[in-house]
Amino acid sequence: MRFQVFMGIFIGYAGFYLIRNNISLVSAVLINDGLLDKVGIGIIANAVLIAYGLSKFFMATISDRSNARMFMPLGLFISALINIAIGFIPWLSASIGIFATTMFINGWVQGMGWPPAGRVLVHWFSTNERGWKTAIWNCAHNVGGAGVGVAAAIGLQMTGNSWQSAFWFPGMIAIVVALIAFFCIRDTPASVGLPPIEDYRHDPAKVEAQDDETAAMTTWHIIKKYVLTNRTMLFLALTNVFVYALRYGVLNWTPVYLYEVRGVEFTGGIAGFSIFELAGIAGTLLCGWVSDRVFKGYRTGTGLWFLGGTAICVALYWLLPTGAPLWISFVLLALIGGLIYGPVMLIGLQALDLSPRNVAGTAAGYTGLFGYVLGATMASTGVGLLIEHFGWNVTFAVLTGCVLLAMLFLSQVGPVEKRLIADQKKRAQEGDYVD
Repeated sequence: MRFQVFMGIFIGYAGFYLIRNNISLVSAVLINDGLLDKVGIGIIANAVLIAYGLSKFFMATISDRSNARMFMPLGLFISALINIAIGFIPWLSASIGIFATTMFINGWVQGMGWPPAGRVLVHWFSTNERGWKTAIWNCAHNVGGAGVGVAAAIGLQMTGNSWQSAFWFPGMIAIVVALIAFFCIRDTPASVGLPPIEDYRHDPAKVEAQDDETAAMTTWHIIKKYVLTNRTMLFLALTNVFVYALRYGVLNWTPVYLYEVRGVEFTGGIAGFSIFELAGIAGTLLCGWVSDRVFKGYRTGTGLWFLGGTAICVALYWLLPTGAPLWISFVLLALIGGLIYGPVMLIGLQALDLSPRNVAGTAAGYTGLFGYVLGATMASTGVGLLIEHFGWNVTFAVLTGCVLLAMLFLSQVGPVEKRLIADQKKRAQEGDYVD
């Protein structure tokens, strides 16, 4: 049952990335055809990210008290319908304002993907295996991100480079994925007559559950006590701002950068997008394994090492001579993708680990709120403005600085996490698995 449920959230979450923010894939085509400029692309892409960040938090408060089996597939299905509509209803993309509004709605229902998956991970997988399992699950968005590149390329080829096909064709695939997710996912072990995962694996949580206490609390009081006034969650959220700024700052603008600076054709730019995502799979898996096996659950230490490597690779990608062989750019893109997706996964995992399981989705949604609303905003509209007015050199200097700030904020989480790990080991020795 654990395998079935895991495959449900893996396939389901990959499906969300087929239809999340496809404007970046065809940005070079839209710019080249004079339909939009870089700032317009940034505004539309930003609408999705802001909506997603807000939704990831607010929908998480609902998800923590909802059935994951219904919640995730429903969000994916609605998002698929929106993308199909963009492809076939011309007036939805008739102006920047209408296009951005449509994509904002798409971003909101996209926020129904992560929270129920986080709920499933917390209830079906215990602490000492959660790093590895979350790392494997987190590869779903790399699979979906790479898959949308393939799907968009197929759609463009079928329709003679009609940009609308990058929306409707992946949308049709996502409807099938939503059905698969519905048949696989189950909400909690208790919903199918199984014991709590902490009992089953004899593995206590880092933070004990507060089911009895939160049952009598309003949603606002839960958020205030366990999230808004939690110093650790604040530092994780601030770290997420700069991790996401780097992630999307490189990813969203890869097709344009390769086209303008490296002389790559449109399809080559999409290939760079897919390489970034595929490399993230290996990096995420390595990061999860290292955090469980090498750092023994100390996620902060793992994240700092990966962020340090990211900073080095971003600087090399930026300073690479113009005449350097193209394959070097693709190798560096792969390294950046492989390294940055480790911390992307770890921050969400730390939010799950360092909060009671019954409010874990809300805590993770809080870090996502900061990451998408602030970090991804800087990466879309902000980076678009930097490129337009200051050029690529200033842009990459700012992106490198983002990695260093992420390392600074993440280091503040370390002492708290070490203390909780020590307490967890003590409770494990005493046989205290669940509250």
